[in-house]
Amino acid sequence: MSQLKSSEANRLVEATVFGDGATVIAVAVGVILFIAYFVPTIVAFTRNVPNSGSVLVINLLLGWTLIGWIVALAMAARSQSPRATE
Repeated sequence: MSQLKSSEANRLVEATVFGDGATVIAVAVGVILFIAYFVPTIVAFTRNVPNSGSVLVINLLLGWTLIGWIVALAMAARSQSPRATE
């Protein structure tokens, strides 16, 4: 009987320490969602748009509303007008 309890305790400790893979999956999904949330900011800084800071602020503060995320993405993806050189 004590062997059975010891076996169950070992299995519980093993599941707690190593997990069953759910933690790894949860972290991976969290990282993917984090990156997806900041796609407008990544696009803005990659394309060097003039209002990258504004895109970051809108994305950070209003991105969770989906409308804010779409606005930030539109700002990041808009075409850049050529700068006049004098």
